[in-house]
Amino acid sequence: MRGRCKMKNSLIELPPRHVWDHFARLCEIPRASLHEENLIKHLREWADARGIESRVDRAGNLILRKAASAGCEAGEPVVLQGHLDMVCQANCGVEHDFLQDPISAVVKDGWVTAEKTTLGADNGIGVALALAVLEEPDLIHPAIEVLLTVNEECGMDGARNLEPGALHGKRLINLDSEEWGHFYLGCSGGIDVHIARACQEERVPPGHALVGFDVSGLRGGHSGIDIHLGRGNAIKLLSEALRDLSLSVDLRLVGLKGGSARNAIPREAHALCALPDEIASSIDEWVRHRREAWQKRFALSDPAVEFSCTHYDDLPENSATSDERDRILAFLDTVANGVNEMNRDFPGVTDTSSNLGVAALEYGKFEAVIKVRSLHDERSAALAEKLAIHTESYGMEASKTGAYPAWTPDRNSSMLEFCQRVYEREFGRPAGLQVIHAGLECGLLALSHPHLDMISFGPDIRGAHAPGESVEIESVGRCWRLLKALLQELAKN
Repeated sequence: MRGRCKMKNSLIELPPRHVWDHFARLCEIPRASLHEENLIKHLREWADARGIESRVDRAGNLILRKAASAGCEAGEPVVLQGHLDMVCQANCGVEHDFLQDPISAVVKDGWVTAEKTTLGADNGIGVALALAVLEEPDLIHPAIEVLLTVNEECGMDGARNLEPGALHGKRLINLDSEEWGHFYLGCSGGIDVHIARACQEERVPPGHALVGFDVSGLRGGHSGIDIHLGRGNAIKLLSEALRDLSLSVDLRLVGLKGGSARNAIPREAHALCALPDEIASSIDEWVRHRREAWQKRFALSDPAVEFSCTHYDDLPENSATSDERDRILAFLDTVANGVNEMNRDFPGVTDTSSNLGVAALEYGKFEAVIKVRSLHDERSAALAEKLAIHTESYGMEASKTGAYPAWTPDRNSSMLEFCQRVYEREFGRPAGLQVIHAGLECGLLALSHPHLDMISFGPDIRGAHAPGESVEIESVGRCWRLLKALLQELAKN
């Protein structure tokens, strides 16, 4: 408890205090996807104590409302929007229960970071900004609606199931972007491809020894925002190595597990294999050579990549048959992963991509999930179909689920023009315009509320969806300054 109080005190000393006070509280309350109920309970109690209207809709979203400042009642409400849940990732060997334990945040070199887990700045800072608006006593503002959605990271269920007419405002500010100085006016849509196969097994013959292979030390990251950086995918590297080894060795694949979220680039992967005794006794040298080759190959993107092996005394009874082994390893090694196409209108932005996020072979059942993203719905659908066809060519089942639409940029948006004008007045230069290769909820919100004129901005966040996630303190202050200026200008108009 003492450590938690120290962490909270270090955050609330940062400016702007209201924002960091709320974020510190968010760090204390576990909020994994599908487990936001304790946070919602806290926020409703907080709102009730301040006379702020709150309700939870049928999808589980929290909607908070505050009346306009005196003299500003004639204007339309403005919607501030973010999501309550966070991606839960921890470094290998770190014991952290994301359903029970608080996030340990530290202040370091102008950034707030969680060194061993994800921080939850995505989208905890956006939530904290919206809550601070509701609490700021001297802010002149129009009527405010705060929409805080649930389960954004695992399927966008909250935004997907928002009731038509739940929001009264026609202008929406999404606070879920991760690069200060830009207004985001579009985002990718996505779809998940689920792969499954029941694998035949056979007895492991005598004369074999059990060896565990581990890929670790990769940086990982957001499967959309970071996909173009060429970082290693632990599942792909492990399957590549084992496939090569199986071409010359009687490798028996006992089990495999890699990745923990379809929207994060896998940082770690593990496999159990039975090898002939004479091979197992000398496999460490092969592992060392492979590790050195990877460290040269990924010297710029993943210099800390590790490949190791562990020798076990016990030998399992069964493994996948050689045909099943070849099927699984060849599929994982060859399935498309990474950038499929770059965008032509926004230089440096990925247009379409896929991420092999999770794979597992356990008790004779193989499963995997691939996250497909695109700024064009027809392209994500086409890539998902190609992945399904590739999957089925290996005798595996493929199903496509969880599709959500892209948010199509509107350069003629009056909200965009307004925000640009206020930004330039406040900071003396124009804001950049950008789209993001990630799934903001704006596309889904437009389905239930087609009248919304939307814009998105946020602070500088680095390493979202991976341990070591950080948010720059100064950019949070700039976001707060801009948000207050926008609301005050809207109140005047």
